[in-house]
Amino acid sequence: MAIEFDLGDFEEFVKRLGKAARCDFKAELTKFMQGLGMDFLRVVEDEIERRGVMDSRVLLASFSQGDVNNVWEIREGGLTLEVGTNVSYAKFRNNGHWLNPKGVERRFVPGRWEGHRFVYDPNAGTGMMLKQQWVEGAHYWEGAIKIFEKMFPEALEAKLQSWLDKYFGL
Repeated sequence: MAIEFDLGDFEEFVKRLGKAARCDFKAELTKFMQGLGMDFLRVVEDEIERRGVMDSRVLLASFSQGDVNNVWEIREGGLTLEVGTNVSYAKFRNNGHWLNPKGVERRFVPGRWEGHRFVYDPNAGTGMMLKQQWVEGAHYWEGAIKIFEKMFPEALEAKLQSWLDKYFGL
């Protein structure tokens, strides 16, 4: 008496394993992380707008991936996402700052008012006197991270499922 096995499904599984083994997962993961970076930049921009941080679009448009200036990093499970801005005051607007340097109680800043907005002008004969005080930060960065931390697991699960579907038809 002979025992017979149907290995048709097993052969298909081995074939799919071979297809997955030829795939460059590192390249796909890099592309996925770049996409997540773009998603995170959109969240940062949304938080800047929602919190009313800027009076012009300079800060809003300044964030990019891999910027060597003013870099913030998100590290998770051996993967790093770097986001930066070339706007020097971005961290001050996020974290808060003192109006004057340490030890300076008052200082004159030359400029003029245009409606509700003060425009710095070093050649102006007018200006404003700033007394030392703390300006609270908007904490848009931390807000964006909290939102992104809620989005990340779902995005990762969807990507993993798409890889499983692609290579194993699950």
